[in-house]
Amino acid sequence: MGADICFEDWLALTRLYADYAHALDAAEWDRWPEFFTEDGVYRLQPRENHERGFPLATLALTGRGMLKDRVYGIRETLFHDPYYQRHVVGAPRLRRTGEDRFEGEAGYAVFRTKLSEPSTVFNVGRYLDVIVRTPEGLRFARRECIYDTELIPNSIIYPI
Repeated sequence: MGADICFEDWLALTRLYADYAHALDAAEWDRWPEFFTEDGVYRLQPRENHERGFPLATLALTGRGMLKDRVYGIRETLFHDPYYQRHVVGAPRLRRTGEDRFEGEAGYAVFRTKLSEPSTVFNVGRYLDVIVRTPEGLRFARRECIYDTELIPNSIIYPI
């Protein structure tokens, strides 16, 4: 497995990253689970735990069912002061490629804006991804959001 990739796959990969960020920024929560395979994994973990190999994560969801449950929680059960998110995502860097599988990473910064406050940096880190080709296009088999700080302001309601 090398890191070579054809232009069409590179375009599809960068579009996946861009579409994912756009869906979250537009609060299109119902689209979020569709970026993952049926058994896809989404993890949000502080950098220190990740680098030390500790399994403890702030949020760990496995499968579209759990992702959809999180969406339901965002819409129906979690009470919070609403805010807007804006993702700035770097170009994906491929670590490994295969015929139908890509392993990559990209830096990200998420800004948060509450209506009555100035925008602030909310979360910064990197995505570590396993992406697979499916009949519906590229999907995340695993997305780990490794954030740089140990502190989270209040709580994380929306996906990163």
